[in-house]
Amino acid sequence: MWKYLNQIEKMGGAVKAIESGYFQAEIGKSAYEYQRAIEERRKIVVGVNDFEVQEKGEGNLFQIDPSVREDQVERLKKLRASRNNDAVRVTLDRLRHEALGGDNLMTFIMDAVESYATVGEISDALRAAWGSY
Repeated sequence: MWKYLNQIEKMGGAVKAIESGYFQAEIGKSAYEYQRAIEERRKIVVGVNDFEVQEKGEGNLFQIDPSVREDQVERLKKLRASRNNDAVRVTLDRLRHEALGGDNLMTFIMDAVESYATVGEISDALRAAWGSY
């Protein structure tokens, strides 16, 4: 842990480390090493590389009724038609703006939720501020 913290500090902090791709590279390297350990059987994962079930399963996968999707889409349409979309836009704009700073965002997220912004809209606002990593 101290090695990572010292490296991040040398890079100029967490934001600089993110911008340089340091975290993604370290996560990728760790995932690669973990997978190699599994494949070389240096790490045992029950059901993956040891203690595997030999008999075939039934293969019946759970199927979700397509009407569930249709019902949810209808509910979303009704929500968007009945809420104050100007208030939603204002709270999402404020959330996006505040996300660019370093303050706690919970108040702004709760404002967006209380104005009936959807999880997707809130996530889009945060992605607009921070990008995707």
